[in-house]
Amino acid sequence: MTRDTASTASATPRSYEEALSELERLVASMEGGQLSIDRLLESYQRGAELLDWCRTRLDSVEQQVKVLEDGQLRPWAEA
Repeated sequence: MTRDTASTASATPRSYEEALSELERLVASMEGGQLSIDRLLESYQRGAELLDWCRTRLDSVEQQVKVLEDGQLRPWAEA
C-alpha cells in the first residue's frame, strides 16, 4: 500500500466497483509476499472492511430485486 493508498484506506468507497478494485489491489499486494507484517495486517483489516461493505451493498441490491409489489419494484433505502 502506498502512502496515498494509506491516506484513503479508511475512506468509504464511492461505488461497489471502486471497493472491488481496491480489494483486488490489496489481495495482489498481499499475495506478492513483499509486505512487512504491519503492512500485511493493515491490508488484511482494510480488506475485511471492504468485503463487509461490498456484501452489505450486494444485499441491499438483492433485496430491491426480490421485493415486488403489484408487479413493480418497491424503492428501498440505501445501505
